[in-house]
Amino acid sequence: MRPFVCQIVGYKNSGKTTLVCSLVEKLKKQGFRVAVIKHDAHDFEMDHPGTDSFRHRAAGASAIALVSPRKTAVIREEEIQLDDLVKGFSNYDIILVEGFKQESYPKLIMIRRDEDRELICSLKSVKGVVTWLPAEETLAGVDEEAAGRMAIFGKDDIGHITNWLQQQI
Repeated sequence: MRPFVCQIVGYKNSGKTTLVCSLVEKLKKQGFRVAVIKHDAHDFEMDHPGTDSFRHRAAGASAIALVSPRKTAVIREEEIQLDDLVKGFSNYDIILVEGFKQESYPKLIMIRRDEDRELICSLKSVKGVVTWLPAEETLAGVDEEAAGRMAIFGKDDIGHITNWLQQQI
């Protein structure tokens, strides 16, 4: 069985990471194996001066794998496509993807401010909305048929969002 992939998308400071972490905690307690893939629009560093991996990269290695009995980390000096990352997590039950707005996996959109609502109509594969605003305000101006196909959740409605995710599996 393939994992269910759900993107959590929204603008900066809309609550994406908080939601993803809450969902991971709840799903893990219910026995699901959950993977997370996060898009970072900026450059990031996972290793730091003084570590062996930092020294390996400083020496010119283009890829490094760190492996212990309990975990593995791979650092590659290249961008990897979301589909390829998803394939690498095929043995999980659910993959939560934070970001990658333009990809076409099922999406929950985070709406914090009125101006964020444009995402509802501008993105593909929107299956639901997680909102800080009243539901009626969030869906104002959205085509009724499209709005009727979307789940709508309050930002703190972790239980209902978790149940919705389980129904998608």
